[in-house]
This record gives sequence, C-alpha cells and structure tokens, in this order.
Amino acid sequence: MKQSLQLRTSQHLALTPQLQQSIRLLQLSTLELHQELEQLLTDNPLLERLDDPLDRSLRLLSDGALSSTAAPAEAPPQPPGQEAPAAPAEAETFDGEAAGDSPAAAEGGDSDWSEASRGKAPDDEDSRPQLEAHHCTLREHLMEQMRVTVLELRDRALVELIIDALDDNGYLEESLDDILARLPQELEIDADEMRTALSLLQSFDPPGVGARNASECLALQIKRLPHIAMVTRRMALVIVEKHLAWFAQRDFNKLKKALDCDDEDLREAQTVIRQCNPHPGAVFASDVSDYVVPDVVVKRARNGWQVTLNNDVMPRLRVNAMYANLLKQGKGEGAMGAQLQEAKWLIKNMRQRFDTILRVAQAIVERQKNFFSHGAVAMRPLVLREIADTLGLHESTISRVTTQKYMLTPHGMFELKYFFGSHVATEAGGEASSTAIRALIVQLTGAEDPKNPLSDSKIADMLGEQGMVIARRTVAKYREALKIPPVSLRKCL
Repeated sequence: MKQSLQLRTSQHLALTPQLQQSIRLLQLSTLELHQELEQLLTDNPLLERLDDPLDRSLRLLSDGALSSTAAPAEAPPQPPGQEAPAAPAEAETFDGEAAGDSPAAAEGGDSDWSEASRGKAPDDEDSRPQLEAHHCTLREHLMEQMRVTVLELRDRALVELIIDALDDNGYLEESLDDILARLPQELEIDADEMRTALSLLQSFDPPGVGARNASECLALQIKRLPHIAMVTRRMALVIVEKHLAWFAQRDFNKLKKALDCDDEDLREAQTVIRQCNPHPGAVFASDVSDYVVPDVVVKRARNGWQVTLNNDVMPRLRVNAMYANLLKQGKGEGAMGAQLQEAKWLIKNMRQRFDTILRVAQAIVERQKNFFSHGAVAMRPLVLREIADTLGLHESTISRVTTQKYMLTPHGMFELKYFFGSHVATEAGGEASSTAIRALIVQLTGAEDPKNPLSDSKIADMLGEQGMVIARRTVAKYREALKIPPVSLRKCL
C-alpha cells in the first residue's frame, strides 16, 4: 500500500469551552457551585463578587464585643493622579437580587446590633457574644461520675479502662477476658476485680451503659425504673433476658404461653420495656445536621402558583471596572484579554443556569398543580421527556437541572427529581403516579387497626377498589421503600 497525503473537508460537532462550562455549571449543586465560583474568583482578577458571604457576618472585637458594622471593602488601587473610573457601559454584571430588595437595606443594615440601639454599655454582660456551650461526650460524662464515686486509684484505673472500651452507643463489645489478657501480669488483676469495675460502671448514668448486649442493657434499665409493680417488673425482666427475640418479632402468642399470662399483663410489661432506651450512649453523640438550601421557592398567588428563584443562592458577579477600562484603552496584556472573555462567559453562563432552572421549575409546577393543592396523593405521572419537549431542551439537560436542585413548597422541601415518577395503569384506562400510590399506602397503614393491621394483599385489594391495578409484590416493594414494617411487626396487643 502506497502512502500519500490527502486533504478532506468534513463537518463534526465540537464542544466549545463556553459550552463545556455551561454544562458543568448546570449540573453542579448549590454548594458545589459556590465552591467552583470561589476558585474562579481566585484565578481571575477581572471577576469580582458583589455579595461577599462574609460582608454581613458579625465580627468579634479584641474585648469580646460584637462589631456593629462590617469592615468596608477596599477599593482597587488607582494609578497616581488618576481618579477612579466609572463602570463602563459594556461591563457584564449578574446580580442575584436588586440592591433595593436586600433584607439588610429594608431592616436598616446591621444597626440593630450596635451598642447604641441596645442602650447598653460595652461593659454589660449582654454585650458579650453568647458562645456555644461545650458538648459533653459520653466518656467525659462517665469520667466525671467516676471521680466523685470511686475513691481507690486502682479501681479508678480499671473503670477508666472499661470506659475507653465502650462504643458510641455505650455498649462494651470487648469481653472482660480480652481486656484482662491485655493487662500486664505483674499488676495481678483477677477477673473478680474486672467484674466489680464493670458493676460500678453499670451503676452510672445513663442507665444501661456498660451493657454487653441489648438484653443486658434493657434489663439494667428496667431494674432502675421507678414506680413499677414488682410483678410487672419481673415479667419485663424475663422477657428481655429470655424471650427478647419473640418480643422483637411481636410473637405475642408464644410470649403469653411461655409467661402464662393474659393480654393485660403482657401489655403492661410491654409498656415498661418501651420506656427503655436500647442505645443509652446515643444521646451524647455530636452528629451535625445537614441543611439544604432551596434553589426555587413556590408560593400561592392570586392567579395560581408562583415560582421564584431563591436570591440567597444566586451570586452577584461583575467585571472589575478598573481592569476593563485599562483593557479598553489598550493598556492590558493578552492574558488579561483572555481573562476578560472568561469572566464574561462565566457571567453569561451563570445567568443561563438560573434561567434554565426557573423554566424547568415552572414547567414542573404547571403539570403538578394538583400536588401543590392537594398533596402527594394527587401527584400525576411525569417523565423527563415531557418537560424536555415542552421547553425545547434535550432530555439530558433536564436530568442535569433536576439533580441536586431543591424546591421549597408549602408541603416541604423536595428535590426536583421527586416530581418525576413511573405510572401504574388504572381500570378506567388512565395512569396513576407511583408517588401517589406510596402516599395512599402511608394513609392506609396509618389509619389501620393496630390489633389487625393490613397485609400487602389487603392493601392491593383496597387500591384496586379505587381503580388502581397493582400487584401484591409491588405493594411490598413500595412499603419497604417507605420503611414501613411488615404486617407481623405492626401488630399490637
């Protein structure tokens, strides 16, 4: 085969850097968007942000008092003998909200925090910031009790050793023999001393701490519950020590036969057991809750439902006026020209991102009016292609918009993907949303008789009476997704 050079002309699609950035910004969540924006602001000096998140934050003075006003932003340095130039008419700006609509402007800024408005001297106690109290851990709580209860240093060391072996729930997962085997033999510590130290620990607060299993944890708490009849207390102890598996499975017939009691006695013992906490150490956990900020807000208006963007998540960007004038006068370098173009692209893509989110949210609200008026039971089937065809966008674009974007409604906070779901056929030839069926299952199980709960087959029959053709296994799948226990675990005495 002879080699040769040939020139061919062909057409193909290519993603420009601007389009790539637009797609990337569209699929980012609110948190990821602000993280990406902070990086771009650091890399590009021609891009500046008008709504600095730290502008309205409170600052502590050296004496511990709160600063009345935030420090003003410094103006960019100007050349000697030259006044600050005015913003050029062609400078790109993206404002998330108008300056007059700012909550701080309506409320008089930060003047409410000034000492003069409170009428208090700087030395007053109320002028000092109220700092968050130190969170007490389970170990600190137990150690404090040990210091005032156990006097012998040897006993303190053993109790502290067992405290260090507890998990977050307050359980002792490691056996005493394993703990004893790790200790040096020259200390001459025997098993009786370890059991005595464990008994001391189990007498501490919270009740049930230091237990080696759930049965022992519940038994320790039942023994310390006040104002319990002796017969009921003894029956509750027998249940948690010998028949806890039957109690968890709600097998009341076996329990009544094993305990030789009636429904009333078993019900009283069940009430006592339910007062116990199977995880006594969980109350000292320091889990931080995650909060979701909505991208759009839906409110009822005179002419229907109104969808607005959340101004708190919309950054206000603009091109730096001084650098833009320098480039306009031809005093800038080539690199700054490219950064100016990137800044304009970012502002344009940011505006396009929020416009697309608003359009998609409005289309969703338009098709799910019944949901906003009547709740989840009125949800209608909806797929991504339906919104894509309505707005003239690609289905992948709708998928990016609805991922990790949230809508605040009168019924709560929902991800935009929540309003999309599969459908189930009805006897009338229509379609019912799977979300609406889940809501009906929740209603039916919530209104059932606790002594005779509804089975999956019965729920399927009741939905069939309402015209929804649904199989029993589908009901079981939806029930498990809703974390509703099966019929055997929902039965009560």
